[in-house]
Amino acid sequence: MWITLLDRLLKHMMRQGVLEVTYPDGITRRYGDGSDSYHAAITLHDDTLPRKIIYSPDMAVGEAYMDGRLTIEGDDLYGFLELSISNIAAHGQPWFRQPLDFGRHLLRYLQQFNPVSRARANVAHHYDLSGALYDLFLDRDRQYSCAYFRDPNMTLEAAQDAKKHHIATKLLIKPGMRVLDIGCGWGGMGLTLARDYGADVLGVTLSREQHAMATARAAEAGLADRCRFELLDYRKVTGEFDRIVSVGMFEHVGVPHYNEYFANVRDRLTEDGVALIHTIGRARPPGATSPWITKYIFPGGYCPSLSEMMKAVENQGLIETDIEVWRLHYALTLRHWHDRFMENIEKARALYDDRFCRMWRYYLIASELTFLLNRQVVFQMQLARQQEAVPLTRDYLYSRDDNLRHAAE
Repeated sequence: MWITLLDRLLKHMMRQGVLEVTYPDGITRRYGDGSDSYHAAITLHDDTLPRKIIYSPDMAVGEAYMDGRLTIEGDDLYGFLELSISNIAAHGQPWFRQPLDFGRHLLRYLQQFNPVSRARANVAHHYDLSGALYDLFLDRDRQYSCAYFRDPNMTLEAAQDAKKHHIATKLLIKPGMRVLDIGCGWGGMGLTLARDYGADVLGVTLSREQHAMATARAAEAGLADRCRFELLDYRKVTGEFDRIVSVGMFEHVGVPHYNEYFANVRDRLTEDGVALIHTIGRARPPGATSPWITKYIFPGGYCPSLSEMMKAVENQGLIETDIEVWRLHYALTLRHWHDRFMENIEKARALYDDRFCRMWRYYLIASELTFLLNRQVVFQMQLARQQEAVPLTRDYLYSRDDNLRHAAE
């Protein structure tokens, strides 16, 4: 029965390209239109896989690849995921899977309920991995978010620098301004604002590893008096700030907490303050996070649609002064990360094991192709309490001096 259902599922989904599946009984079946657009061949080595794939394709396929219970001809993970994601984006799920997907959507409020204690555990799951792991694929400044490719041929380091300066320009930073960095990572954004723009920065994170490194970096740079980092939930911050920046943290807030998050942004901003929220999002209606991503990569995480964010922003009386959508920048970023990770794969195996390496590679490639093929984007939302807090036009973002400075870099 389960092989029959999986056969129907694949016939519905795989309409472009070719997917060859060798089932546990040794029979090989072919799906797709026979075109040369995409091609992949996989083998299922576990009798339980057809049932598990019907119930939860994301979870079953991801786990089976990690465990070696699903193998890909030539280990062409890019080819297999490109074929799968492009067809899913085009054709969706068959009718008999729709109730399961609807149930996932209903459960997302429970899965994304992130009070302080749970948020801390979720952060530790991913960001408190060995620091040596992140050195294998990130840039020198450890920017673990989307870079800004003014030119597709930029180096990762240059594109990450461009991202930080683009954000600083949107924040209209002036020397002496108090800045709150929500989810400060390893400190790169805060250190840039303190060193290059003269800001007085407070960065907060729930990751012990990130907090320790960010604090050490500030001391080493001689900026400890102007760039402080605290192991603190954003909901526990007090006081007012001229500017608030949050890069790659909103994905961890959770839908049930959106109103709480933007209420905190509003309450922490001075009357003429400006905030910049940078987050992965979806250029489509609200949905649910892949269960594989939830279990293995980002527990409690979710990439919102713009409509979900805007409802909470409007509820808290903030004004949207600018919204920019980055489309393929993160795909380029993730390709750099994947290539660097693969160059250092033996070092990664020494840190963890082969299963972890397959998991990490699956995560990086699936994420890249989701940006390329399935309408995932990055939102940069500039917010204020007053309409007059920022200039009336966007000319200040692309001034002659700014362009010349980036050209020189």
